[in-house]
Amino acid sequence: MKKILVGTHNNGKFKEIAYLLPKKYKKISPLKLKIKSPKETGKSFKSNARLKAKFFSKFVDYGVISDDSGLCIKSLNNLPGIFSARLAKKHGNFFKAMKFILKKLKNKKNRNANFVCSLSYKDEKGKITTVQGNLKGTISEKIIGKRGFGYDPIFIPKGQKITFGQMSKKKKINMDHRFLAFKELVKKTKI
Repeated sequence: MKKILVGTHNNGKFKEIAYLLPKKYKKISPLKLKIKSPKETGKSFKSNARLKAKFFSKFVDYGVISDDSGLCIKSLNNLPGIFSARLAKKHGNFFKAMKFILKKLKNKKNRNANFVCSLSYKDEKGKITTVQGNLKGTISEKIIGKRGFGYDPIFIPKGQKITFGQMSKKKKINMDHRFLAFKELVKKTKI
């Protein structure tokens, strides 16, 4: 069985990426190998995803896939964006970060948002392919739903009436920004 390192310490992301990857792979977590996360010094999702793929590939001799993703809210100048996880850390957790975002949006008419995911795949030969998935949606008026992770309970995907936090795992995983990025990756690589 081929091995692939799924370069993330976020358990929710790990599960989603592992689900999307073909069955021929044994999915390895950096936590299992006691590898710490690199500093995210990139200025975009793509540069952070590449940076993580390069970093994690130093520790293994097989393929690595890494993700950088976040929520971009139009009326907040596309923030939190690449700082999505850092905003949650700053506020103590994602629930508190969501409360902070909803407060910021209280009097804003425009609640449009994008969930963005960049995936970077470094194959055994060292070739890096980076793609991006963009999912349009809106921010709900309140935190709804206990499913998913991160900002899922405040994001309503375009064409849907419920948040990712209310959606079944299967429905979400087959339409979200990570799924869209993965579809692009499959087109460009032999993953």
